[in-house]
Amino acid sequence: MTKLKLGPIEDDKPVKVTLELPAGLHRDFVAYAEILGRGPGQAPTDPTRLIVPMLERFMATDRGFAKARKIN
Repeated sequence: MTKLKLGPIEDDKPVKVTLELPAGLHRDFVAYAEILGRGPGQAPTDPTRLIVPMLERFMATDRGFAKARKIN
């Protein structure tokens, strides 16, 4: 089993956001969602649902962001 940084995607009330992704990044999102869906008891995930958890994880582990946020 491949260990990914993201765990199961929680079912939460969605907010519509429109953005453009480079084609290569979109392919990576599709591949990541496919791999994530292979986990035990996991269903295939819509790649667009990865954006929020990835951003949350990125910001939660960004030490510079955390430090700057404490100063403000």
